[in-house]
Amino acid sequence: MPELPEVETTVRGLEPALLGQRLVRVDVRRADLRRAIPVDLRQRMTGARITSLGRRAKYGIIGTDRGDSLIFHLGMSGRWRLDAGKPGAHDHLVVETEAGRVLALNDPRRFGSLDLVETEQLIHWPPFAALGPEPLGDVLSGPYLKAVFAGRVAPVKALLLDQRVVAGLGNIYVCEALNMAGIAPGRQAGRISGKRLDLLATAIRAVLTAAIEAGGSTIRDYTQPDGQFGYFAKQWRVYGREGLPCPRADGTVIRTVDAGRSTFWCKTCQS
Repeated sequence: MPELPEVETTVRGLEPALLGQRLVRVDVRRADLRRAIPVDLRQRMTGARITSLGRRAKYGIIGTDRGDSLIFHLGMSGRWRLDAGKPGAHDHLVVETEAGRVLALNDPRRFGSLDLVETEQLIHWPPFAALGPEPLGDVLSGPYLKAVFAGRVAPVKALLLDQRVVAGLGNIYVCEALNMAGIAPGRQAGRISGKRLDLLATAIRAVLTAAIEAGGSTIRDYTQPDGQFGYFAKQWRVYGREGLPCPRADGTVIRTVDAGRSTFWCKTCQS
């Protein structure tokens, strides 16, 4: 947490306050998060006009008219606060626009990150260069999954969480999509038929789209920039529903642990 839908929701929430605005104040309130914050971030961002907002995988991207892009990752507990007022103890970056809006990046556990990259070099930035296609883009399809899974004996869930295979998928939404498609998380990826992979690609898109429309999923810290919670947790099919009925069949949701991650699924309908 937060995963792709939460980052997409965050970017959309920031856009009305930031797009087209010049930053009149940039206050970097600590030297590092998960890694060091660029020492010249304040200098390069103060006075810059925001020209674009976007997302790549689980990263948010804020472009400026100076040819730089501010890249943020929310880590495990990060969120942006809109009209933040007086900075709090965990507000590590505070910016003010020429319209007087104050935004703060809040991250109590400090697993997030802030980077500043030349916009023209974004595609070559190492964390981006290694990423697979976006799950909501044109590339993700049954045939694509068939090609990247060919000959692979690894579990399908593990490969979907591999950011080199599909960018931005996280534990919650992979569990949800696999249930919707009726595929067991531990099934060898290379042995899944093309027809079932068509269903999986469709399920991934459907789950992510519904999650974005609901504002993401709030578990602990995450909120949208306006302070609203993400309500997709109310629509979870299997995640966090151990012992409850499966929505697909006359079965019960179980929880297993793989590589330290909880997996929620139904043995009755997922094979």
